[in-house]
Order: sequence, then structure tokens, then C-alpha cells
Amino acid sequence: MLLGHAFGLFTHPDDEWASIRKEHETPTRVYVTYVLLLAAIAPICAYVSTAYFGWTVGSDRIIKLTEISAIQLSVLTYLAMLVGVFALGYAINWMARTYGAREEHNAANGIALAAYSCTPLFLAGFALLYPVPWFNALVFLGAACYGAWLMYDGLPIVMQIPKERAVMYGGALLTVALVILVSTRVGSVLLWNFGFGPVFVSG
Repeated sequence: MLLGHAFGLFTHPDDEWASIRKEHETPTRVYVTYVLLLAAIAPICAYVSTAYFGWTVGSDRIIKLTEISAIQLSVLTYLAMLVGVFALGYAINWMARTYGAREEHNAANGIALAAYSCTPLFLAGFALLYPVPWFNALVFLGAACYGAWLMYDGLPIVMQIPKERAVMYGGALLTVALVILVSTRVGSVLLWNFGFGPVFVSG
């Protein structure tokens, strides 16, 4: 089962990457049985925490989002995550030939590498149930660092390239990931201008 890889990537990542390479699942199957499920963790937890728990501003004032606003932002976040994983996966495949790997017509290895590398970020979504900004920032920073290391570790195994080429390949992919992140931030601002911004209420 593909979800079994989530645990293996934290305990024995090299063996897990080799297993992922051997399975060579289609992008559709990886998305349906892995990405769609795990990517939903953060939006669901964010909805619950922002609509029902709220967070403290100052000494005792609790701020929440309206349920409609929380749902809108959670759905948009979910869609952004799905698009981001897809875009990163295709970037991995598109750059494969440059770094000595084989480019595939369906980007199976690229999508798998992107999806499984994002596992720490998906699971970090549980931290949103405790809506304290500094805590969430630390958890997601740690998850992003481990996700980047997973991608670097998996590149030579999944894409079958020499380890020394993985450094340059990983650096290029990090740049792509940052561009995707900035694009989602810009998209968020644009959507807020069209009425999808957060609506706050005092708890």
C-alpha cells in the first residue's frame, strides 16, 4: 500500500526510495491513493483550529475565522498543494535529461519523488490543530528541511543518476519549489482581492 511508504521514509528512507522506484506507480495512482489523502491533513486541521479553536492576540483576546471563510481558505490551500506537488513532479521529470536521468512521457518517477518528498510537510499539518504561529512555523520549517533532504536522498535512487549530480539537480529543484511557493503567495493575494480573504470574528 502506498501509504506504507510514509512511515518508511522516516525510518529507512534509502530502502523506501528503492521500493518506490521498483513499484513505478502511475501519477494518477500516486495522486489518488497518497497525495489526495495526505494533502487533506493540513486544510482540515487548519479549518478546525481557525473556525473553532481560534488563536490569542495580546493577553486574552481570541480571534477566529468565520466557518465560511475557513472553508474557503482550506479548500484553496488544498488545491494549491495539489497543484504544487504536480508542478514540482513535472519539473523533476522535465529536468531529468539535463542531469543524466531518463525523461518519461507520464512523469511517473518525477511525480512520485515530489509526492513522497512532501510527506513531512503533509504530516506537519497536524500541528495546525494547535494554532500558535511560532509553533506552526517551527514545525513546518523542520518538515521543509527534512522534505528537502528526502528529495536529495531520493534523487539518485529514483532517477538513477550519480550521487554527485544530485547536488546540482536538488539545487535546481529547490529553486523551482521556491518559485512555486512565491506563486501561491501571489495567487493568494490576488484571490483575497476577489473576496476570498479571511473574515475574522472575536471568540
